[in-house]
Amino acid sequence: MASDAKQTITSGRAVLGIEFGSTRIKAVLIDSEHRPIAQGSHTWENQLVDGLWTYSIDAIWSGLQDCYASLRQDVAEQYGVELEKLAAIGISAMMHGYMPFDKDGLLLVPFRTWRNTNTGRAAAELSDLFGFNIPLRWSIAHVYQAILDGEEHVNNIDYLTTLAGYVHWQLTGQRVLGIGDASGMMPVDTASKTYDIAMLEKFSRLTEEKGIPWNLKTILPKILLAGDNAGCLTPDGAKKLDTSGHLQPGIPLCPPEGDAGTGMAATNAVRPRTGNVSAGTSSFSMIVLEKALSKPYEAIDIVTTPDGSPVAMVHCNNCTSDLNAWVSVFKEYQELLGVPVDMDEIYSRLYNHAMTGDADCGGLVAYNFISGEPVAGLSDGRPLFLRSANDNFSLANLIRAHLYASVGVLKLGNDILFNSEHVAVDKITAHGGLFKTKGVGQRVLAAALNSPISVMATAGEGGAWGIAILAAYAINKGNPGASALQELPLFEVKSSLSLAEYLEEKVFAGSKGTEIKPTPEDVEGFNKWLDTYRRCLPVAEKAALCKQ
Repeated sequence: MASDAKQTITSGRAVLGIEFGSTRIKAVLIDSEHRPIAQGSHTWENQLVDGLWTYSIDAIWSGLQDCYASLRQDVAEQYGVELEKLAAIGISAMMHGYMPFDKDGLLLVPFRTWRNTNTGRAAAELSDLFGFNIPLRWSIAHVYQAILDGEEHVNNIDYLTTLAGYVHWQLTGQRVLGIGDASGMMPVDTASKTYDIAMLEKFSRLTEEKGIPWNLKTILPKILLAGDNAGCLTPDGAKKLDTSGHLQPGIPLCPPEGDAGTGMAATNAVRPRTGNVSAGTSSFSMIVLEKALSKPYEAIDIVTTPDGSPVAMVHCNNCTSDLNAWVSVFKEYQELLGVPVDMDEIYSRLYNHAMTGDADCGGLVAYNFISGEPVAGLSDGRPLFLRSANDNFSLANLIRAHLYASVGVLKLGNDILFNSEHVAVDKITAHGGLFKTKGVGQRVLAAALNSPISVMATAGEGGAWGIAILAAYAINKGNPGASALQELPLFEVKSSLSLAEYLEEKVFAGSKGTEIKPTPEDVEGFNKWLDTYRRCLPVAEKAALCKQ
């Protein structure tokens, strides 16, 4: 196996996927069978600057370069070779947010991430104008809020993109974006696979009235579909990625995608009636729709798969951060006792012990709102733990309540889909940090959604693996299609499979994963807990007002 992987690397047949997550930048190198053969990573964290969550440009590039250097080191240690040639590269990142550039390519304001909730007025006005739900974190909400606030930089915008689109642009020179990520900037028409023309025109009339000198359609990235040709690594791009100078330019890149799209690819959930849940620092569920919803819902985003099918997305700003903080308290206690610390063991013991507690957590309720949570109607957040004198306050129930809280808001949004819209789903696959401890997060999510939950053996590989798969699909499909970059050389046509067919036949063939079905006791207990959770939400809202 090692010799095969070494040959794959030295012959330039390996494919690289890189994803910018909320707390980690991860690189995964895969072989022709889509198996991971090397990895690299870099830990980072967003900063609250002038009241807005951001990552600096320096942090983006130093993080990417350190991540790639970590991958090079892993390749060297495992196989004793240098990473010089690749078959393809894919770039992915957190969706949404705001990165406006002037005509010289300079970022006009610090990157505003998906986590910011300062766009309430803009999102509400645009949702009313479009008759379509515009979430707070979408790029269109950010740019319109900047217009409403009279920010000086607005008139100088020449290009608006996402983090994935920005990095891809710098590596290839191409101002393009995968349709999944683009659908989190501005609504798209899933029939034409372009930005919604009627909504673009409505926005243009709005900005003309306010004297804005640009037209929205001219500053947005070009939309590409999975399998399209998205450009090649330039000499400057190669130097930005690999500061050692070993990586050769000319490597093809697939369309850059958001973490939602890569999650769908990584869980084989791009066909209608399939879905996936990603649960880490934030969480989201994606259900691929058979038909449009009956009306817009503030809690539900309509985005697309990487090949342009409509998806109902429930996006939650908060998931495991508060849970992790509680686990760290027990780590600190263990260190105080002089006991050696193994974080994997601490998580495993606490999580599994939680499942011995009461199905309704004994009455204990937790809110994991590190930041605002639009699905719950909170513009700001403050983590909160509540109990009454007669509740069963035990360690198992304490941890179980925080596990429930990690998917509580996700449950609120999905109840709309399943109970109000009667959306049908045959299979939900989960991935992300919440599911690292075998069976526990999976069981909690199954109870919350009252649905069987599958976890693949590859679930831990995450979005970096997902974008690597999309990069492999691009060079295997080799058909740029009508929306691609016609001026570039075409890839060699190797396959006519659709993305769904490619995933099922080439990537996940024989991979069934592990499924957990909800038990009546767990479902009843979670719903009882959720009743208290709903009733006490006003307390969480009041608590957020106490933040300094």
